[in-house]
Amino acid sequence: MRKADTDIGLIGLAVMGQNLALNINDKGYSIAVFNRTTKKTEDFIAGPAKGRETVYGAYTLEDFVSLLSRPRKIILMVKAGSVVDDFINSLLPLLEEGDVIIDGGNSYFEDSIRRTKELDAKGILFVGTGISGGEEGARKGPSMMPGGNPKAWPIVKDIFQSIAAKTPDGKACCDWVGPDGAGHFVKMVHNGIEYGDMQIISEVYHIMKSLLGLSHEEMADIFEQWNRGSLNSYLIEITRDILRYKDSDGTPLLENILDTAGQKGTGKWTGIEALEHGVPVTLIVEAVFARALSAFKEERVRASELFGEPVIPWSGSKEEKAKIVLDLGEALLASKIISYAQGFMLMREASISNNWSLDFANIATLWRAGCIIRSVFLDKIREAYSDNPGLENLLFAPFFKNTLLKAESSWRRVISLASIHGIPVPAMSSALSFFFAYRSSRLPANMIQAQRDYFGAHTYERTDKPRGQFFHTNWTGEGGAATSGTYNA
Repeated sequence: MRKADTDIGLIGLAVMGQNLALNINDKGYSIAVFNRTTKKTEDFIAGPAKGRETVYGAYTLEDFVSLLSRPRKIILMVKAGSVVDDFINSLLPLLEEGDVIIDGGNSYFEDSIRRTKELDAKGILFVGTGISGGEEGARKGPSMMPGGNPKAWPIVKDIFQSIAAKTPDGKACCDWVGPDGAGHFVKMVHNGIEYGDMQIISEVYHIMKSLLGLSHEEMADIFEQWNRGSLNSYLIEITRDILRYKDSDGTPLLENILDTAGQKGTGKWTGIEALEHGVPVTLIVEAVFARALSAFKEERVRASELFGEPVIPWSGSKEEKAKIVLDLGEALLASKIISYAQGFMLMREASISNNWSLDFANIATLWRAGCIIRSVFLDKIREAYSDNPGLENLLFAPFFKNTLLKAESSWRRVISLASIHGIPVPAMSSALSFFFAYRSSRLPANMIQAQRDYFGAHTYERTDKPRGQFFHTNWTGEGGAATSGTYNA
């Protein structure tokens, strides 16, 4: 084995790990790699890494650690959960004070909070780094969201920023997010927004195909046109490519893919955290539930036989169809803005409760290139928070306010059309309902509070009294004056 002067080590040689290792080596850093399955290491060294003199394969953890220069820097690209803890526990006897362990998987942020604290007590610096961009991003430059022990950032900064994606003006899509679990929390919200984006795109596709009867080439052309304008984004771009892709028999591959969507948990975590913080992340939660509903394939087939398919045919002129397509683009853009706005609302509340001091302009910069939710209007988000770091809500920024008001009529028409003709649009319709509710100075929650007081003496506030004063009515004449204690769940 060679002496201990390798710049960094990586454990876990699935596709993401392999591509990240090659990316690191491309940027001039020597790297040692290890995988529990020895053959994976052998295949990587003999295959993708063949001829690379500064990529070293190790076949025991002891040999792996012995290759690394001090302070040792080790990236774990392994399955989230207990596997991360297992590797950490196996590495600890081999490490020294000041060494750095980096978790680059989709770990739950609470685990990163725990690991940061536990490892700090042992003198080891932990970094929980969200990495977005998939296989291509890992290879060519991902978006990276590091958090954890701030003492580790100067040690890993140069490597991280050199391998990360770059914005058009050359800024690395990687910067320190915050302490303990901040990096993985921001990555979780990124993935939640990704869930929302994918769902609203699928709803637009459903309307185009099942209602308007557009061909795959026609739909691809529309997405290509949208990708040249305000909807320019990675997901719009790949949707165009997917629509054009042909199966071996020349038919669109998309129609041969079973309509059941999988998920790995980050969207669900986003919904759980939204409930914990009391933030109405409605679009993302609807996107998660839409995936869950899609998994009930056999039940859906039986229900379609029992009730009949819901779609009522639409017939209209070519000109009317063109107008609907324009409306779809506006509705998609408006819904997409709501998805981002809700995500930033959640990050704001988490930042306050965890004392993270998240920099939202900086987060928008991290997402401008290399990641799945890369979008042209992330520049506008960055500008909005740069101009006003204390911005209460993204929707209050002039660009987003004006964009939503311009799109509103189209948005309403799309949701109405879908409802009349039986096309499910849970995410887009929830986004519009959120927009209606958020801008309503008075909502029917007074009825809910009256009901709560009626059956449970939970009290209520009055419109003609200062906030914070609570009242109870003996609605039946039999309840008396006793009231229930107040609390927030």
